[in-house]
Amino acid sequence: MTSTLTISHLTKRFGGVHALSDVSLSVAPGERVALLGHNGAGKSTMMKIMLGLIAPDSGDITVCGAAPGDAEARMKVAYLPENVAFHPALTGLEQVSFYMRLRNVDPRGAHDLLARVGLADAATRRIGTFSKGMRQRVGLAQALIGHPRLLVLDEPTSGLDPVSRRDFYELLDGLAADGAAILLSSHALTEVEARTDRLLILSGGRMVAEGSLHELRSKAALPVSLHISAMNGHVSELMGAFPNAIRTDAGLNLTCTQDDKLATLARISDLRGMVADLEVIPPSLEDIYSHFSRRDGQ
Repeated sequence: MTSTLTISHLTKRFGGVHALSDVSLSVAPGERVALLGHNGAGKSTMMKIMLGLIAPDSGDITVCGAAPGDAEARMKVAYLPENVAFHPALTGLEQVSFYMRLRNVDPRGAHDLLARVGLADAATRRIGTFSKGMRQRVGLAQALIGHPRLLVLDEPTSGLDPVSRRDFYELLDGLAADGAAILLSSHALTEVEARTDRLLILSGGRMVAEGSLHELRSKAALPVSLHISAMNGHVSELMGAFPNAIRTDAGLNLTCTQDDKLATLARISDLRGMVADLEVIPPSLEDIYSHFSRRDGQ
């Protein structure tokens, strides 16, 4: 399948600063990809290059089969910045209708777009009265104009409440199911952990890791945590079986390597007469992100 976005050996410098160094990636139709990195890692620079706002120093990039910034690419790409800015005197309906006209799309569909992002009841209110989360949803409605094939989203859930965040990711799921490619940048790691297909980690302008969460866990080889809740009176016996564990009020905590996980679980199973409950806690995306960022010296 042809990728919607393809980047090969991209490099960009600003004076003596290497904002991007030999970065390569791709995003396929229907794929939800999270771009992670600390402030200054190169995420914004990469997005500006995708949108044709700045040119790379070297490397190749293709967006929806065209060069970034070409008319064909602009018609197929949507962008949502972290902090949207709209005219406060316009209503949500007027603002979205205006953008639809700019893109040669029938503005009569503006209300439907606002309804998709949960703003049907506020469509005729002035944007100056909107909360930050509501303005962000106007931005998302604007990004959906014209059925884009690639959505580039920079901190898209900024200002959204938990219910709106859930609705937002459900909307992305539907767009991906229809074949749209989605690249989103976020510091909200717990959100993207379960709602994206693949993760890209930038650090110091370099791509230090990429893959699914399962693949990154394997590459990082971080320990697995286990919490054993003991039957009444059996904590000491469990500590005898696992002398390196940390004792708690109700049981004990221990860690093991990925390779030793099954063997450790088997040992715990042999002691099930003493065990009330067991919780297995794999490395989180935050643990994995910190691991790869530290590896790059950040």
